[in-house]
Amino acid sequence: MDSIRQNKVNSLLVQELAAVFQEEGRSLFPGGMITVTGVRVSPDLGVAKTYLSLFPTKDNKAVLERIKEHAHQLRGKLGRRIGKQMRVVPELLFYLDDSLDRAEEIDKLLKG
Repeated sequence: MDSIRQNKVNSLLVQELAAVFQEEGRSLFPGGMITVTGVRVSPDLGVAKTYLSLFPTKDNKAVLERIKEHAHQLRGKLGRRIGKQMRVVPELLFYLDDSLDRAEEIDKLLKG
């Protein structure tokens, strides 16, 4: 169960990371769209697990690896955006959000 502070930070990070990816998405993933579907920050606010949805792509893992390689620059840009609101910018860990894929798969199984 997340604290109220964690929930507020989660919301702030989703909003600001979405803006960062809107600016930087073209260089990281040309011709595609990166969506921040959720952020879960640790209780000490030092680590933020960031869940991303990528569309349209054939090789999600390669795009995710490219994003992980640029995590330091993304954290810097995030820090410039939230520096007045947070003392420490959390370390960013990126994961693929495959909930839509799982939902489609379940839907197919139920219909078929």
